[in-house]
Amino acid sequence: MGPQNQAGVDRRSQAGEKLSTLVQSRTETLSLLTDLAGRQPFNPEPDTEKALRRFCEALIDYTASAHFQLYRYLADNRERRQSVLSVADKIYPRIVETTDVILRFNDKYEAMSLDNSVEFLAEDLSNLGECLAERIQLEDHIIRAMNGDRAIH
Repeated sequence: MGPQNQAGVDRRSQAGEKLSTLVQSRTETLSLLTDLAGRQPFNPEPDTEKALRRFCEALIDYTASAHFQLYRYLADNRERRQSVLSVADKIYPRIVETTDVILRFNDKYEAMSLDNSVEFLAEDLSNLGECLAERIQLEDHIIRAMNGDRAIH
């Protein structure tokens, strides 16, 4: 194998590790979302607030992971396959929109007492869940392109 082929294999190996980290982070976030949503009807009690804080932390970690593990990788020109870059260019603006929704949710609930917002939490979580579902579909589209349309682990 020549040096150029080896460099391509090494880049793809690094990309695979980054994608695995991203998928792991989002799986944890979805698990915490499920746990939090299962606490309905919501009451402003310490256990619910603790679950909400844990979820917000995981949500931001996932969002940062997606940025650094996937989008930054693409933006830094580490990905050279035009087919992957074309998919990412089409999808990225919508990813940015979902990031804005995630950050607004976090800003609202990160430090706020549920005494002031418990009646909005169910609807806000539902809207966030729809946003995350769309984001995951978009990410998976990019990941499939990076994996050459192979299944996502």
